[in-house]
Amino acid sequence: MKSSPYITAEGMFRLNQELSERWQRRREVVVALAAAAAEGDRSENAEYIYRKKELRELDRRIRYLQKRLPDLRVVHDVPEDQDKIFFGAWVTLETEAGEEKTYRIVGPDEIDFETCNISLDSPMARALLSKQVDDEITIHVQEQASHFFVLAIDYQLP
Repeated sequence: MKSSPYITAEGMFRLNQELSERWQRRREVVVALAAAAAEGDRSENAEYIYRKKELRELDRRIRYLQKRLPDLRVVHDVPEDQDKIFFGAWVTLETEAGEEKTYRIVGPDEIDFETCNISLDSPMARALLSKQVDDEITIHVQEQASHFFVLAIDYQLP
C-alpha cells in the first residue's frame, strides 16, 4: 500500500535539511574514498570497503528523498472543525489503565516514537480520524484489543 503524501511544514523542513546534510556528507565520503583507493590494494583495504558501503547507503537515502519530496503535499491549514481529529492534531488519550498519552498525527515520513508522532496510515491514527473528545476507540493489533478515550484535541503545540 502506498503511503500518504501528506506532511507538516516542520516535517518538510527536516527532510530538506536531511537531504542537504546527506549531500554534504557524500562530498566528504567521496574525498575519503579517493584517499583510501590511492593507498593500493582495495581488496584488503578496510577504509576503502567501509567508505564504499557508506557511499552506497548515502546514495540510497538521497535517491529516496529526491523521489519522495516532489510527491509530498505540505498541509499548512488547520481544519475548520477543530473539535474533530484530523491530520496534524495533537490528541491526548487515556488508556484502560488510566494513563494519559499524547500523540500527533503526521505523515509517514515524520514518524518519531520519541516525540509520539504517529503516521496518518497507522491503525491508531485511522481509528482516531474524525473522532471527538469523549469518544472511545478500539485498536486491534495481533488479535489483541486496546481501548482508549479521547481526552483532548489540539492543533497548536500543547
